[in-house]
Amino acid sequence: MAGMNTTPPVLVVLGRSALPVARRIKNACPGASIHGLLPRVEGEADIAFTQLGEHLQTLYAQGVPIIALCAAGIVIRCLAPMLANKGAEPPVLAVAEDGSAVVPLLGGLAGVNTLARKIAQALDVAPAITTSGELRFGTCLLDPPEGYVLADLDQGKHFVSDLLAGEGVRIEGAAPWLDDAPIPKDERAALTIRVTPRATESRRGELVIHPRSVVACVPETETQACSAAAIAEAMAAHGLAPDALAALLAPASRMGDPLLEAAASSLSIPLRFADGVPNVAHMLADSTTPRYEIRAHASGVTLAVAPMPVAPSRIGRCRGRLSVVGLGPGSAGLMAPDARAALDAATDILGYETYVKMAGPFRDEQRLHCTDNREELLRARHAFELACEGRQVVVVSSGDPGVFAMAAAVFEALDTSSDARWKTVDLRIVPGISAAMATAAKAGAPLGHDFCVLSLSDNLKPWSIIESRLRHAAEADLVMALYNPISRARPWQLDRALEIVREQRSPATRVVLGRDIGRPGEALTTTTLGELQSAQVDMRTMVIVGSSTTRGIAGGANGEWIYTPRWYEA
Repeated sequence: MAGMNTTPPVLVVLGRSALPVARRIKNACPGASIHGLLPRVEGEADIAFTQLGEHLQTLYAQGVPIIALCAAGIVIRCLAPMLANKGAEPPVLAVAEDGSAVVPLLGGLAGVNTLARKIAQALDVAPAITTSGELRFGTCLLDPPEGYVLADLDQGKHFVSDLLAGEGVRIEGAAPWLDDAPIPKDERAALTIRVTPRATESRRGELVIHPRSVVACVPETETQACSAAAIAEAMAAHGLAPDALAALLAPASRMGDPLLEAAASSLSIPLRFADGVPNVAHMLADSTTPRYEIRAHASGVTLAVAPMPVAPSRIGRCRGRLSVVGLGPGSAGLMAPDARAALDAATDILGYETYVKMAGPFRDEQRLHCTDNREELLRARHAFELACEGRQVVVVSSGDPGVFAMAAAVFEALDTSSDARWKTVDLRIVPGISAAMATAAKAGAPLGHDFCVLSLSDNLKPWSIIESRLRHAAEADLVMALYNPISRARPWQLDRALEIVREQRSPATRVVLGRDIGRPGEALTTTTLGELQSAQVDMRTMVIVGSSTTRGIAGGANGEWIYTPRWYEA
């Protein structure tokens, strides 16, 4: 089976000189991301990597389209060990660093030439397409457009060879992309391009292409209709090819049903939902397709067959997704790939304005909802409402969303809501590197043994509770990572916290202060509990107070490393 690869491409950049061209290409390819080689492209790429060959091979194995801004030979040498199944390869292109050349290398059956044309248009150059069939006929017959699927790749190769040898061809069915193509059309020709949703046997001289024109509809109550096997059985019973399936449609009341999720995943088709009466005619009322032929099956599955490919996005709506994402400390290199992927796929991004800006860049069609940092519950409720509309929503936090951040606020909003729709939202938490972890890594390994994480903010809990926890942590000789240590509204609390800790710790106890770690202007300070002054700390500072075993050794950017040994003497 062949077809256009719809995964957003990755632009692989080896040096800063290629970044301007990479950004131009990224703007032309929605969802694309820039991966930069360290240390040459540090801080200016969405994702950083250190080993080019290993990184290219990983992307290739994952089926990710690759646009490498470097010499074609470099890419070929890196990917040579991976070249086995031509039908399974993703698009791979080499682009000159100055944008003067766009060379498709791999993925002729996955839309590489289409992608090459798009990139070349953005760079105002001509793509270096060398595919013989495409040069002769102006289109790749083995790579039909979106909405169509080639039935048999091997048979297709024989077909194109015969066509290149001078045979004529007749077209059966609607193939509008071939109307103006310079192929030798002849109604009496032996070669046939057959466009049909029906299952057919592979025969020499035929190129069979299936339009994705069948919508499988399941009812509200019958569980047996929700399996991939039941849908496949219904397709086979009506003589329809599996590749003709465009979408699985279900009543909105079944949103979140794991059986439906599994069926759609197994069949590799989108899962859509419709409101109202669970009736095929009503469920397809919003479709722009002019008519459907309805075919029922004993399993409860109903097949709606359209005369042309169906756009799933125009049928009902998808299940909304709400991802709560941790951005890490601030640098692109320390953001988890899953977080970047969620941001790239989002229709709506919500968060404190500072954090939303950290999460960019964004595409023009992505909607940003920036709010004050004290409006967590309002933000969470807004996110659920957007997700209930079928939108792909991301709520951003700095650091890790589960550490004094938005994940708990989102669950609190869900827990206190009476809106049943909220529980059907696909809710996901994407972790990030917390401020404590980022600061510890810069300093060495101060969290190398047992530690605790405390917030000194009494906005949501009484100060008496904070004092009690500080006292117990100090008595237990735990390393302490202190969040929200001081603010204009709470100028005295850090000094009081230090008084409590000093009752149990010696003045020589090592302390690490990390301000804006991972962001421009970051500052790391190592000191002792006896020397520490509250004037050294502000709200953007992470304070790590060591245990009795925490120690310093020569080295590190500040002249010493701070670490807590893994052993402990009773």
